[in-house]
Amino acid sequence: MVDGIHPGDTVVLAYSGGLDTSIIIPWLKENYGVEVVAFCADLGQGDDLDKVRDKAFASGAKAVVIKDLRQEFLTDYAFPMLKSQAIYENVYLLGTAIARPLIAKHLVEVAREYHATAVAHGATGKGNDQVRFELGVMAWAPDLKVIAPWREWNITGRNEAMAYAKEHNIPVSATPSSPYSRDQNLWHISHEGGVLEDPSVKTPPDVYTWTTDPLEAPNTPQWVRVGFDKGVPVAINGEEREPVDLMQTLNQLGAQHGIGRVTMVENRLVGMKSRGVYETPGGTILYAAHQGLTSLTWDRETQAFAQTVALRMARLIYDGLWFSALRESLMAFVNTANEVVTGEVDVMLYKGSATVHAMTSPFSLYSADLATFDGGQYNHHDAEGFIHLFGLPLAVRQRLLQQRGDA
Repeated sequence: MVDGIHPGDTVVLAYSGGLDTSIIIPWLKENYGVEVVAFCADLGQGDDLDKVRDKAFASGAKAVVIKDLRQEFLTDYAFPMLKSQAIYENVYLLGTAIARPLIAKHLVEVAREYHATAVAHGATGKGNDQVRFELGVMAWAPDLKVIAPWREWNITGRNEAMAYAKEHNIPVSATPSSPYSRDQNLWHISHEGGVLEDPSVKTPPDVYTWTTDPLEAPNTPQWVRVGFDKGVPVAINGEEREPVDLMQTLNQLGAQHGIGRVTMVENRLVGMKSRGVYETPGGTILYAAHQGLTSLTWDRETQAFAQTVALRMARLIYDGLWFSALRESLMAFVNTANEVVTGEVDVMLYKGSATVHAMTSPFSLYSADLATFDGGQYNHHDAEGFIHLFGLPLAVRQRLLQQRGDA
């Protein structure tokens, strides 16, 4: 039990309406004697939020706060992450990880509004989210207590959690035959648990809830032109779009063509490997398009350093350190580098692949006059001196080896 929390205090719970958070409301009331305020962040997960509100009240919540954070999620979190090209372990586009700092920030705001003593979350003691939520709370309100029921109660798994829900007459969508733990927002949906915990078992078709099987996707490719302004996606096929509308449109197109399916075994922050299945249709299109445009507008050294930054940003985001000084400092480079990432990119969607085929930008560093095989202004004789100087260390080393008799 967490010290400093007394019966009658108010606790704000990060509430999704899923299995874990649904049973936490009665558990908090039974074990701490507190009043529970359920906070639900609308990140475009597609839930019927009226039903989520009703369910929270039926489970014993004193109040329910639902915030529409979809645009803030994209403009202040997902799109800056896109600009950094952060990808965790070369595969995961960080859809769950990037949402947690935003939820934590607003969890604190609601806690302040209701004069709460503590906040609570439904992340397990084995997962990354407990770290992400709690680091976010520490960044904004280190005085708040944090209750993590999965680190306290005797419930050991999802089957026992389902039994607890049944005992307390709380309806949940998870069943023993479909025990997957899912997290969805405008950026992606993740799937964990059940048979996925055995990496030797192929991902069953019933896991996927968003994207079409690439084998059953349309046999005709579809082209989409994505427009960027300073690294931020702003248009589709020449038509300017607001962030939420743009993301929803790309998700629809990507899902139709089976874009963005990933099955991976990843290294969790807490020290174990886990298997996850992710669907990121629109995000996959945006990453491909952004990378295509940077290949046109970034010089070689900027592009090379950006790769280093992307790796570090991915770790920071995955580890829950969005509000860290290092992440903010790295974003200064990312924002500066993206000043020239303006233009349009043509992407072909076809049976699970998003392939960049063409790009244009007013900041293009590509010179057809230099690159052409047919004449141009390039002086081929200049290459001789360049190669001599560039290879000089190799020649010096070889002479040294010959003098030593090692050659």
